[in-house]
Amino acid sequence: MPQKSMAKSSSPSLVPLLFFARISGLLVAVLTLSWPLAFRSSFLPHSSSKEELVYGVLHPLFMVIGFIVISGEAILVHRWLLVSRNVKKSVHLCLQGVALASGVCGIWTKFHGKDGIVANFYSLHSWMGLICVCLFGIQWLMGFFSFWHRGEVRTTRVRVLPWHIFLGLYTYGLAVATAETGLLEKLTFLQTKRNVPKYCLESMVVNSLGLGLAMLSGIVIIAVIAPKYHAIQNKLIYSSHPKSLSA
Repeated sequence: MPQKSMAKSSSPSLVPLLFFARISGLLVAVLTLSWPLAFRSSFLPHSSSKEELVYGVLHPLFMVIGFIVISGEAILVHRWLLVSRNVKKSVHLCLQGVALASGVCGIWTKFHGKDGIVANFYSLHSWMGLICVCLFGIQWLMGFFSFWHRGEVRTTRVRVLPWHIFLGLYTYGLAVATAETGLLEKLTFLQTKRNVPKYCLESMVVNSLGLGLAMLSGIVIIAVIAPKYHAIQNKLIYSSHPKSLSA
């Protein structure tokens, strides 16, 4: 009971952050959907087949909404879901699994093009994206085996927790940086190859999407490392398992 009350007492300080995180995530999702649909004539070449049009639209949807927005929600689960620790971990693991599947599907949409894998694996954006999804997969497996395998002792899980948090935040930040490089690459291509004006509605949409991603990532990371909540969580862990502190 004391643990439950302490966890609840820390939640009000995070309400503004969680609210702005949801607003930022909604803004990012709306802009990601509106960009390829509202500016289809410039977003994709007129000569593309219907199949390539579908894959071209699905790539940003999978990578931004499925991979970044959902993984951000998975990170925030431990900050707003007032249930038992096992339920939180279940929801966290499931959402991260959905994000990982979206990332794999997003990469597959690019590799599925008629030019093949090598032709789509030339830029910094593509390299960072592949590394990011690989790290995310390793992170998901590490979280599964470290926090769900019943054979793991408590002290081992406590030691792994800081690295799990670090790798999770690093991968999330890398995913946002990868998306930003993709937006810059795509917008530069549109402006140079298809004569999209620098000062137009489409450019404003893309720039707003980039700012929304930067704002969303900042809010998510601040919510995770918030000093008050982090101190309470550490107190709960080590007070309930004093031996882990000496280990």
